[in-house]
Amino acid sequence: MIQIKRFKSTDSDFDSCLDKLLAFENAQDDAVDVTVASILADIRSRKDAALIEYTNRFDRLAIQSAKDLELTQDQLQHSLATLPDAERTALQQAAERVRSYHEKQPLSSWQYTDADGTLLGQKVTALDRVGLYVPGGKASYPSSVLMNAIPAKVAGVQELIMVVPTPDGERNNMVLAAAAISKVDRVFTIGGAQAIGALAYGTETVPPVDKIVGPGNAYVAAAKRRVFGIVGIDMVAGPSEILVICDGKTDPDWIAMDLFSQAEHDELAQSILLSPDAEFLNQVAQSIDRQLAAMPRHSVIRASLENRGALIQVQDLDEACAIANKIAPEHLELSVEQPEKWADKIRHAGAIFLGRNACEALGDYCAGPNHVLPTSRTARFSSPLGVYDFQKRSSLIQVSQQGAEKLGKIASILANGEGLQAHAKSAEYRYIKHR
Repeated sequence: MIQIKRFKSTDSDFDSCLDKLLAFENAQDDAVDVTVASILADIRSRKDAALIEYTNRFDRLAIQSAKDLELTQDQLQHSLATLPDAERTALQQAAERVRSYHEKQPLSSWQYTDADGTLLGQKVTALDRVGLYVPGGKASYPSSVLMNAIPAKVAGVQELIMVVPTPDGERNNMVLAAAAISKVDRVFTIGGAQAIGALAYGTETVPPVDKIVGPGNAYVAAAKRRVFGIVGIDMVAGPSEILVICDGKTDPDWIAMDLFSQAEHDELAQSILLSPDAEFLNQVAQSIDRQLAAMPRHSVIRASLENRGALIQVQDLDEACAIANKIAPEHLELSVEQPEKWADKIRHAGAIFLGRNACEALGDYCAGPNHVLPTSRTARFSSPLGVYDFQKRSSLIQVSQQGAEKLGKIASILANGEGLQAHAKSAEYRYIKHR
């Protein structure tokens, strides 16, 4: 029997219990950080030579030339062509839905002219070159390729560079096929901190990028932290999370499996259920015990649910929504009647799944919205990955003669008040000469 935590919102110590449940120390291992710092410095200094050395050491390969690290477009298309029909069709259908959703997002440039003839606005441009990190080997996620590459291409990124490790030479055909479908421009078979260093600093073979996106292990995450500022990064993600709010009328087996869908990611993933129905919580607990043994990753699910999972009885759905806003989950399922009504009460969540049929797994793969979502309560101030993450905005300012006099006087007063006389004079020159 799984020893999953049970709380009631009316318990005197509920707030402290919830805080303890949500606590996640995203501290870096000092040894990891030291190793990553050394690798990055070596890549920056020795470039291709270091990249080849680390790739051969960590992926157990025997690459002699950096040219051997890059896959051709023909190889990507071959991976796509040789996929089983069902897998190829599923990838293509998922890609089309992801593309269609993100095509609704692009930010447009805009401008206006005010009464004195001054033109103001904003110019939106895509990043020139983006790097996409994709885990390789056994932990291969073609869905991550779609979710990261397609928004970048929709945004208008000129060149998308994908890196994916191939330990022991193992290549995942679905990952490479996803790269072909997503129109990734170049693919290098490198991984780890050395791949992040190559993307950030550039080598003789791998060009430097403007931003790095995509998930990775502790070494990849530490490397992304260290190169931030030289390049942009998407986010430093924590363990995956799901919060389900249920009125007690959904099949308990469905809810148990939805909790499993996050718990199977890793032992630190978090799955929480809120319901005002005590008997329903009992039924879900029984379903968890009954279904667990059949799961291939049952040991991971068990550890996750026992360490960070919980079944919580709330007083009503209003309180459930209030608690959800405190938790600010990555994934929130509203498995209730009239989910739109309750969604109006949600302020903080990465993705909100409305109704009993909208399970989180559909969002992970093919619904359309991005599955790269804020974790560890960062949904309070962060958003899902989207087209806007691959664009930047420049302000437009064109000042008329009339505007120069009006704005120059304001700027002069404020600049002198700050003790910046050159600023003041610069503004004054624009209107004094017209008197």
